[in-house]
Amino acid sequence: MTQAKNTADGTFTAEERAAMAAAAKESRARKKGAKAEDDLRAVLDAIAAMDDEDREMCGRLHELISTAAPELAARTWYGMPAYAKDGKVLCFVQNAGKFKARYTTLGFQDIAALDSGPMWPTAYAVTSLSTTVEKEVAALVRRAVGR
Repeated sequence: MTQAKNTADGTFTAEERAAMAAAAKESRARKKGAKAEDDLRAVLDAIAAMDDEDREMCGRLHELISTAAPELAARTWYGMPAYAKDGKVLCFVQNAGKFKARYTTLGFQDIAALDSGPMWPTAYAVTSLSTTVEKEVAALVRRAVGR
């Protein structure tokens, strides 16, 4: 896949504008009191709208995250599948097609308990899901929630 390019005049790309529009829609839904089942449906719809390769990987990541930390609430965040703890996004999955990147990203926000010295990773490139990688993802998510 090709990298999303900034526009010539330095404004946001179409992909970035779409992500901001999704975030505004999500914010309005939260203010109206979106229910957990609505949030989960939004995540599943976001995954269903992805191309085949992204849909397969992100669907599996959704299963892994939901199983490893069932206490996390699935919701969308900037149109991406995300998982929240106490109302704050803890981790998210950015599919490769979202910004025309070459890999899917599993990212963590600052509430994730991943601290390890003065520097640690908060995003991981995921190019395939072997049994070993799936175990690493599950362990990382459990660690992020504090288990």
